[in-house]
Amino acid sequence: MNDIFVLIEHRQGVIRDITFELLAFGRNLANKNNAKLTAIIFADNSKKIIDKIKTQADKITVIENPIFKDFNAESYQIALAEIIKKENPFITLIGHTAFGMDLCSSLATELKIPFTTDCLDVEINGKKLSVTRQMYDGKLNVKLQLQENDSYLVSLRAGTFPAEDGNLNAEIEKIESPISAEPDYRKFIEYIEVVAGEVDITKSDVVIGIGRGIKEKDNLDIIDEFADAIGGVVGCSRPIVDAEWLPKDRQIGSSGKTIKPKLYIAIGISGAFQHVMGMKSADTIIAINKDPNAPIFNEADYGIVDDLFKVIPVLKNKILEAKA
Repeated sequence: MNDIFVLIEHRQGVIRDITFELLAFGRNLANKNNAKLTAIIFADNSKKIIDKIKTQADKITVIENPIFKDFNAESYQIALAEIIKKENPFITLIGHTAFGMDLCSSLATELKIPFTTDCLDVEINGKKLSVTRQMYDGKLNVKLQLQENDSYLVSLRAGTFPAEDGNLNAEIEKIESPISAEPDYRKFIEYIEVVAGEVDITKSDVVIGIGRGIKEKDNLDIIDEFADAIGGVVGCSRPIVDAEWLPKDRQIGSSGKTIKPKLYIAIGISGAFQHVMGMKSADTIIAINKDPNAPIFNEADYGIVDDLFKVIPVLKNKILEAKA
């Protein structure tokens, strides 16, 4: 079998967490199928990146050029397409992130290869590739078989696979960049850092997440009192931000922030995959929802099926009694 490729995602010189998840999954996939794992790095200076992933792949292909200091999907597409055409890997794995979503569709179209997004699993059977995806807001997992081909492109959901240490010693190959300048029609300009709000939900050990189940803005007072009692901060799913009940910097999920607290309590949140992507790495997850079939219970370590307006006051009082 041809190689399995993993594209390394980094931002301002820092490797993104999804990369280590992809590399761990790619190694397991390669081992099961007698294949080799190759990590692809586009960067202006690759030394620090190589040092962090050298044990994670059989081979590291490095393309260094100043134009790859910052991500530009057009530059990546032009360069990566040339490498895939030349090397013809069996499968190329890319994170289903803003980075991957910007790049993958047009790359697959140019290469004319089968492509599927936001996968939870990948299986290889000979020259056939099967993937597992979710449907109906995460209520159903389906296994799909892609049209048989020599090469495939797949984006994998962040937070689905555990990042694991490797014990390999990668061969380093440096190749010339197929391009030397960004395309005129799309250039990277600058990063604009989001102004930090009064609460940084990514730094707290305890996060209380709220969804549409709290029904109205006035009920935020109940949640704030509970958060104060337990020593946590309040985050939310997207509908709360859309309703302007909380600011954007409190949003948890694929279009918000990714958090890894010691404790996450999901209150009135159904558990759509976009939200789960942002919180499933919490050490302990507790879900409170009156719908026993809510997808959030699939991620929870503990669940309470009941009306949150009955549960939260009782929990708050028990916490205050314990503290006293």
